[in-house]
Amino acid sequence: MKFLDQAKVYVRSGDGGAGCVSFRREKFIEFGGPDGGDGGRGGDVVAECVDGLNTLIDYRYQQHFKAKTGMHGMGKNRAGGRGADAVLKVPVGTQIFEEDEETLIADLTEVGQRVVICKGGNGGFGNAYFTTSTNRAPRRANPGQAGVELTIVLRLKLIADAGLIGLPNAGKSTFLASVTAAKPKIADYPFTTLHPGLGVVRQDGREFVLADIPGLIEGAHEGHGLGDRFLAHVERCRVLLHLVDATGEHAGRDYKTVRHELEAYGAGLDAKLEIVALSKVDAVDPEHFKKQRERLKRAMASAGPPLQDGDRRAAPLALSAATNTGVVEALRTLLGVIDYNRNQEQAGAQNEEWRP
Repeated sequence: MKFLDQAKVYVRSGDGGAGCVSFRREKFIEFGGPDGGDGGRGGDVVAECVDGLNTLIDYRYQQHFKAKTGMHGMGKNRAGGRGADAVLKVPVGTQIFEEDEETLIADLTEVGQRVVICKGGNGGFGNAYFTTSTNRAPRRANPGQAGVELTIVLRLKLIADAGLIGLPNAGKSTFLASVTAAKPKIADYPFTTLHPGLGVVRQDGREFVLADIPGLIEGAHEGHGLGDRFLAHVERCRVLLHLVDATGEHAGRDYKTVRHELEAYGAGLDAKLEIVALSKVDAVDPEHFKKQRERLKRAMASAGPPLQDGDRRAAPLALSAATNTGVVEALRTLLGVIDYNRNQEQAGAQNEEWRP
């Protein structure tokens, strides 16, 4: 299935049904009177968060959604039925924006969430509604209100506990494949990862979701490479695992390049907690590894966010997904940060539950 994380959709709610002008005409009934029923309400346009979806690919083939018009009123005081809703089923983590792509309408983060995007028009009144003491036989009825039309932008942001970032070919996909059941494409050339991937990590009897995104290069915020739009998929992560290739020319420069792109992207990514690790340590000799590690330590001292205890990590981790070196240590470090953030969020939620 092709991954699609943004789509533009036209939606329109249903018009209300028209009221009815009708009079009771029955044999042997001298005074029938008006009996026109009201029109039915038009259908709404509803977005629903469902399980089992992980892409917006359905909205590549259908971009127009219209709810049904309410039924018209009928004689004998029969009101029209309500029009059927148009339901947009979206995956968890979908944000709905107006056409300007800045005004947020809804953020769907849990399965079962529903939000009404456009309300249907009200049905018109039938002539029975307009009966008064001085107007016993009104011959007027209201038409139904028109529905609302809107162009919206759906934007998917994957929900994961931890995210992998780094330059192309830094070993992110290999790491994801080694610690989860995911099977990303792995090759010895840049940009083998063209869309984000998710995997569930199981470590020490616990689970967390790990996200892998395409690599960043210098100038990604200006559109170089694959750009930086995929960084939206790690905005919700509690911690980032920054992989720096030990076989590269200069680990410090590589680290600063990615940090600069995070700062240029914004959205608080540059302040997000991160764990830094030298990857592919099995492919370098001890002397080169020591030199790269010192370069990375100096770069980390001048850039990067602090950990939860307020201190910067003195030394990066060393790992190799191919030989499983340092993988368990990296996962346990990620779990420690994730647990800390979860406890902080739960404590904050409990403090906000009750107020005198």
